[in-house]
Amino acid sequence: MDELNFKGKYITWPTLAMMAFVTVIGLEDIMYNFQNQGMSVLTSWVIMVFFYVIPYALMVGQLGSVFNHEGGGLSSWVRGTDGEFLGYFTAWTYWAASIPYVIDTANCFLVDIGWGLTGTDKFEDTSVISTPMFTLISFILFLLVVLVSHRFKNSLEVLSDIGGIAMFGMTILFVLMAFVGLFMSGGHTASTFSVDTIIPKFDLKYFSTVGMLIYAVNGCELIAPYVTRMRHPQTEFPKAMIMLAFMTVFLTFFGSIALGIYIDANHMPNDLKMNGEYYVFGAMGEQFGIGKSLVYIYAWCSLAFNVALMAVLLDAMTRMLISDTGDKYMPKFLKKTNAQGLPVNGYALTVFLSGFIMVLGVFLPEMNDVFNWLLNLNGIISPAVTCWIFYSFMRIRGKDAAKYKSEYVFIKNDKLAWLAGLILLVVTAVATVLGIAPQDVKQFSSTWWYELVINIVSIVVLVGLGVILPNIRRREDEYGYAFDKYQWRWIIGLVLGSIMVDVWLGGTKIPGRIWMIVVEAVAALLAVWLIGRRKPGDKPYKIEMDI
Repeated sequence: MDELNFKGKYITWPTLAMMAFVTVIGLEDIMYNFQNQGMSVLTSWVIMVFFYVIPYALMVGQLGSVFNHEGGGLSSWVRGTDGEFLGYFTAWTYWAASIPYVIDTANCFLVDIGWGLTGTDKFEDTSVISTPMFTLISFILFLLVVLVSHRFKNSLEVLSDIGGIAMFGMTILFVLMAFVGLFMSGGHTASTFSVDTIIPKFDLKYFSTVGMLIYAVNGCELIAPYVTRMRHPQTEFPKAMIMLAFMTVFLTFFGSIALGIYIDANHMPNDLKMNGEYYVFGAMGEQFGIGKSLVYIYAWCSLAFNVALMAVLLDAMTRMLISDTGDKYMPKFLKKTNAQGLPVNGYALTVFLSGFIMVLGVFLPEMNDVFNWLLNLNGIISPAVTCWIFYSFMRIRGKDAAKYKSEYVFIKNDKLAWLAGLILLVVTAVATVLGIAPQDVKQFSSTWWYELVINIVSIVVLVGLGVILPNIRRREDEYGYAFDKYQWRWIIGLVLGSIMVDVWLGGTKIPGRIWMIVVEAVAALLAVWLIGRRKPGDKPYKIEMDI
């Protein structure tokens, strides 16, 4: 732990459960999957909760108990089973996968504020706020949360409690009012509840949306770095995970039923993923004769929830990145901390890459397209990284299980536990691959091709940078610093220029543009590699940022 050692009061397991809750599930997650699958999502949630969420949370509970003295969470788990390099690469990929999640949360800020101030979705019209302006405002709000959440003592715990309680409270209110409204209307529902509508059609389209289901319920391992801040982590951490599972059960199943009461699953608005919660609360307000009161209340509760989510994400993901995992592979400048032990350059890199992902969405036609694309990107990257959890669990329950002692054990039989981990690993990996195809747009349209290109660009940049960083660290050890100022200029210019050209090509209708992108990208990477091989011959840039 070293620079990240904790000095202060302990975190209670209910508070940790709330911290996990704000990273795992929200009412908007129910909305996303309702639009993808309609009423059949009820069956999907039952399957997910009992055969994915609960075992997933309990596996995390055992991993947290086994490695209860480690500070890097998932990265430390992999390091403890497979050594330094895989520990480093896990930390990097998990951190990289959190970038789109952070940006998606930042976009929610503006949506929440717009509804909170106006009670309508008029501010989302491109004639009011253009896509570039939407991106710029979201980025500014993102920077404000970064600064505020790390300037005030104990802000993380306070924000988590406020945001978690507010969202869970609104969810309970949402479900209760939906069922009271159902009684008041004599049992009338907007959607049809029948065997035909509830049972999914298990086709390619269905399986391509499973990644979004996984994205909606994963993330509880993000709070694992805080296990060392509990008084009795061996017993309290599993309790927090079990509490999380019960909260998820309530939210997903009953929340989806409530949606079906007010929204026709066969005729859903195109912007349901972005504004669905507000449409439902607006319909409830009309039914109960209280106007838009619920819309305004939910908007500010949702904003509190999303601020808490971003605060936890930024802190946990960056602590994981620069923890004691990967000393031999992580460049020294990224591990720099300030007097409070905060990884300042880690946050700087987070801000830079977040801005990069935001820029990729600037050329999409509308705010709704930007919102949906980021969600679908999360449905690719987030499940991919979740595979590490099941891999780590398989390792501690495999042939060397005897050396991984734990006070809490999920499934006493090691072979059955290992098999459970393997099944979840395979399901998650398949969902990741199928999710690469763009969703919510007409297949093979210009927007579809553009989103496919920026999906691939995002994945390559976020994961590829993690492959490059060990080489940068090697050059630091060999020469004292990685590159001189001329090398940095050429490398940054080539990378940014290549990305801009690829993004532009992806949005055109030029025949064979996909192959042009491949050739251009390979040429740019080759040029960067050749420049990076040179021995630095000038003074380095001083890379430093204080937050």
